Amino acid sequence: MKEVKSGWKKNITIPNALSVLRLLVIYPCVVFFLREEYVWAALMLVISGLSDMFDGMIARHFDQYTPLGAMLDPVADKLTLAAVVVCLGIKFPVILPLVVLLVVKELAMLVAGCVLLKKHKRPPAARWYGKVGTIVFYFSVIVIVGLKAIWNIENNAVTITLLSLTAVCMLFALVNYFLVFLGILKEDEVPNKEK
Repeated sequence: MKEVKSGWKKNITIPNALSVLRLLVIYPCVVFFLREEYVWAALMLVISGLSDMFDGMIARHFDQYTPLGAMLDPVADKLTLAAVVVCLGIKFPVILPLVVLLVVKELAMLVAGCVLLKKHKRPPAARWYGKVGTIVFYFSVIVIVGLKAIWNIENNAVTITLLSLTAVCMLFALVNYFLVFLGILKEDEVPNKEK
């Protein structure tokens, strides 16, 4: 009983709380966005982006890494990304092909993570290219939403350019994470054979 309790308590960390916060702000962000309350939607994204930036820094600095955190962080990233991209697709139908591309990419990464978990393998921690993709995503969305909220500007060229840049960064991350995924599967085959 004590081991289970202490194991559960291990997961109560500031980085994990920040990841949960990111999950919690998804709903109000979507509601504000669809109501065209863009300033509030952007504020939710700023909160989400800052929590994403600080959870990893705190985890590394204070050695608060947990397997739960390694799972929560990318799940929060992907759900936030999916929610906002779908909202953008609804408000800006011209970007629907990019929406489909990004959703497929995120689903592929979730499936890969599930495969690793099913095989009792640890999904890879976030890499620099994943973080760059997330930062570019937040920047693009804040610019698009900000233009609409502050100046009531809907510039399709800016929207398509920013989201294309985001798509390129996300696809670059996907390819690299896929290579990491394959590496994890191959590495873990060797110890199993030795046993």
